[in-house]
Amino acid sequence: MNVYLWVAIGGALGSVTRLGAMELGARLWGHDFPWATFAVNIVGCFVIGFFATATDGDAGGRWPVGIVGRQFFMTGVLGGFTTFSAFSLQTLALARGGEWMKAGGYVAGSVVLCLVGVWLGHIVALAINPAQVR
Repeated sequence: MNVYLWVAIGGALGSVTRLGAMELGARLWGHDFPWATFAVNIVGCFVIGFFATATDGDAGGRWPVGIVGRQFFMTGVLGGFTTFSAFSLQTLALARGGEWMKAGGYVAGSVVLCLVGVWLGHIVALAINPAQVR
């Protein structure tokens, strides 16, 4: 089966899992702070760190998984569950490679520019739908 199809299936599974986690989090913790998202991102980061290391046959991982299996789970399932996990894994790779300036720039740039992107998207959406509450 094509790797893109496996990633799509994994993405669907991850997205549905995230929805369930968000609903559970809202029931448990309410809506005053995004605790569910916070928890999902932390869990996703732990899981991608564990899975990437444990399944990397080239690096002597305990449970080697082929590229399609890794793409299915890391890009698909965890990508649907949280993209923050991929960001964190990439940042760790830069830091482990001694690329501290790149890692710091990636973190700072991602946070600032993604917040700017969300804000700009919000502004554009308001501009094309002026009836929206600001």
